[in-house]
Amino acid sequence: MKVLFIGGTGTISSACIREALRRGFEVYVYNRGNHNEELPEGVHALKGDIRDRSTTVKVLAGYRFDVVINWVAFTQEHVAQDIEMFSGKLGQYIFISSASAYSKPPAAPYVTEGTLLRNPYWEYSREKIACEGRLTEAWRETGFPVTIVRPSHTYGEKMVPSIFDRGPTIVDRILNGRPVIVPGDGTSRWTLTHNSDFAKGFVGLLGNPAAVGEAFHITSDEALTWDQVHQIIGTKLGRPVEIVHMSADYICARYPEFTGPLKGDKIHTALFDNTKIKRLVPDFRCTTPFHLGIEAPLQRLHTRPEENVINKELNSKLDDLLKHYKATVEGA
Repeated sequence: MKVLFIGGTGTISSACIREALRRGFEVYVYNRGNHNEELPEGVHALKGDIRDRSTTVKVLAGYRFDVVINWVAFTQEHVAQDIEMFSGKLGQYIFISSASAYSKPPAAPYVTEGTLLRNPYWEYSREKIACEGRLTEAWRETGFPVTIVRPSHTYGEKMVPSIFDRGPTIVDRILNGRPVIVPGDGTSRWTLTHNSDFAKGFVGLLGNPAAVGEAFHITSDEALTWDQVHQIIGTKLGRPVEIVHMSADYICARYPEFTGPLKGDKIHTALFDNTKIKRLVPDFRCTTPFHLGIEAPLQRLHTRPEENVINKELNSKLDDLLKHYKATVEGA
């Protein structure tokens, strides 16, 4: 089976490429080639920018793929272009959406694929919802063979899970004894999924006719509190963690740019019913608990200091929040 990954070098897509190769798929990657040095042996790399339609048409001319997966589609215009380019030329198109598209705040303890999509707080999520709508319309009207996948917080060797960034800044704060902020009281449950586990379920959907016209989320069944997440990271680093609980309302009032990622996602308990993916991919099972999965990304930050880029602006905002919170709330 011939599979095209548009993108392919991110935390989730790179693990899916490895799993697809392991299962014997013929894997192609189409991207700008800026980060292809870590692509595994056996991948066919095609260079181009998916946003440049004329170049994309030329580069992909003559190819017919069984499955096309777009990891970098974020707007209706992006998916509309894909519908036009790939209609009649593939067996399955997989759109990578987001579990943040599910109704916020959650309407029920467990999210299923039937949970309505609504996120009034985050434009990113609303764009994903709009993309899903455009693709679903194409499926209904013309039979465009779409499968929608909604990852939740998926991490791997290149990413340390964090509330505010992709990890280096929070790791640096813990290493240097600086407080970390956890919105709320720290007891909301959050699902973290290792990318190798996600890949098992995802690759099981490739070329699966029962997946066409359907939507799936693929997550672990392990759900930790944000306090536990930070404490596990601190334990692995050999450092105590000072956690300051602060309301999301307070954080977002001072820095509105945090509203989407917090109120639109990470402050809510996120528990997922994975019955649907397990039914279609019976061998899907998550085997990497967070306390083990976090070791590789922490080690990578240590061995590759060039990737350990501290976000000075974020650090300044966190310090500012802590300073003013202590003065106005704790001092009241």
